[in-house]
Amino acid sequence: MDLEYTAGERAFRDEVRAFVRARLPGDIARKVLEHRRLEKDDYVRWQDILAERGWLAGHWPREFGGCGWTAVESHIFDEETAAAGAPRLIPFGLNMVAPVIMAFGSAWQKSHYLPRIRANKDWWCQGYSEPGAGSDLASLRTRAVREGDHYVVNGQKTWTTLAQHADMIFCLVRTDTTVKKQEGISFLLVDMHAPGVAVRPIVTLDGEREVNEVFFENVRVPAQNLVGEEGKGWTYAKYLLGHERTGIAGVGASKRELATLKAIARSERRNGRPLAEDPLFAARMAQVEIELIALEATVMRVLASRGSAPGPEASILKIKGTEIQQALTELMMDAVGPYAAPFRPEAMALDAEDAPVGPEYAAPLAARYFNYRKVTIYGGSNEIQRNIIAQMVLGL
Repeated sequence: MDLEYTAGERAFRDEVRAFVRARLPGDIARKVLEHRRLEKDDYVRWQDILAERGWLAGHWPREFGGCGWTAVESHIFDEETAAAGAPRLIPFGLNMVAPVIMAFGSAWQKSHYLPRIRANKDWWCQGYSEPGAGSDLASLRTRAVREGDHYVVNGQKTWTTLAQHADMIFCLVRTDTTVKKQEGISFLLVDMHAPGVAVRPIVTLDGEREVNEVFFENVRVPAQNLVGEEGKGWTYAKYLLGHERTGIAGVGASKRELATLKAIARSERRNGRPLAEDPLFAARMAQVEIELIALEATVMRVLASRGSAPGPEASILKIKGTEIQQALTELMMDAVGPYAAPFRPEAMALDAEDAPVGPEYAAPLAARYFNYRKVTIYGGSNEIQRNIIAQMVLGL
């Protein structure tokens, strides 16, 4: 494939770059570029700006209100917004449940939910993992029993990212216990404000409340919120996970973080010279950069060649993308040395009055390092991804 941008693609890049320069709020960009804490309002403000421009779902097909961007245009958009310091787009509605609704949803679901997602009206979260059903997701136990025009849901989900902000959750639920476990699962859309839904925070190593437990006690869900057919949820879940794992690669954000790492390495000094001139550290940075260049080319090949949902190749992108993300956080920690050690959650706030000693950019790095320990686990652990590659790609 030709990796050089066409004249039209370069023009699109310039258009995106100019728009982001003009419309991305400076306070939000500063938080992202300095690894500071983002609040819900930061995400909502930026996504509202994109929705107003018609670019929040620019990668969607035109028939569903998107711009029908090509794979290259979507990549350009992701790269330019990440480089400028835009927050990541919350993927659960835009890039995860929306493709499932487009492919398998009813006419009502498409007409009701897709416009709301495109206009940034609903915040979604993902109800997959449960206690005892993470990598072995097919062992989930949350039950949904049909009663007339409703399903009654009871059970628990865990590690539910940003559920404290969510209006809706897409859930895998067990609707049949008499068949093979993968065949008894259905895909249900649940209102997070419905009676019987409770959210309890899980405080992570970096001191943040990013993930949660979600409990369902006799929650009544209209039957029209069943996506597709009963018992086909496992098929829909795999379709969704292909989209999720491709997005997890995070090439644009990693390119931004690599630039930040290089700037830190030029600022930090070891033995009287910039750390960037240390041969061993420079070699480690070069290795990550080489892997990132290779990952970007692989992502482009996958996006350009696929005609439908990503297949097992998405596992390759997920593995390498998350390994690069972790390597970047590790190198940043190494670069600032002891200045990253006295981490306190309060240092993540922009107005912290008692931040740790050292350069300002060092204060949040320990939190970021801790947070990124999870990236090789969520979306299906990298160990599971290697099994998928062995079975589906190599035929072992």
